[in-house]
Amino acid sequence: MIHVFLITFTITLIYIGIANRMSTFIKILALQGILLFGLSFSELHDISTLNLVFILLETILFKTIVIPLFINYLIKRNKITREVEPYLPNFASLVIVTLIILASSLLSMTIDNSPVYTIYFVVALSSLFTGLYIIITRRKIITQLMGFLVVENGVFILSLAVGSKMPMLVNTGILLDFFVSVLVTGIFVNKIGDVFKEPDVNHLSQLRDL
Repeated sequence: MIHVFLITFTITLIYIGIANRMSTFIKILALQGILLFGLSFSELHDISTLNLVFILLETILFKTIVIPLFINYLIKRNKITREVEPYLPNFASLVIVTLIILASSLLSMTIDNSPVYTIYFVVALSSLFTGLYIIITRRKIITQLMGFLVVENGVFILSLAVGSKMPMLVNTGILLDFFVSVLVTGIFVNKIGDVFKEPDVNHLSQLRDL
């Protein structure tokens, strides 16, 4: 069952790499939250009940419900267009994300010899690099935030790859980083929305000292 969750997560990375609509991004992020919930529930057997409940709530509540709804609110609040507006065409993105997954597979084989943990490294590294690719190739600030969330999901999977025992401090750090990034970006998008109707990183080139 764990392999099913990880393979499905990898498929979502390919899909998010060629997505053209904000709503598609939000739905994929919510789906990834569900997959991480199932992965955590299936994998984490040797941790305390309190820690397990915290991780499960973190995945199903914040990653699946709160964050997607918050991003959707930002889009409606700032009247952002539904198009993602990538720099590269979909076919190029499909090829690049596929190459990222293949390169992550080759790299993971050199890091760990255990077949159980290799697939974790493959999916985690694929998520990290795909998130960075989204940040680089998307114009809108809100879409770059979604790319950062994909990176954060990769960090979460990477923490599962090193073993089933995840200290509460690590989970708290991930959750705090998650909240700070979303809230700071949300404030930034709301403020810049008062000046620019379309929060696009290209507009930042127009900023200069007085």
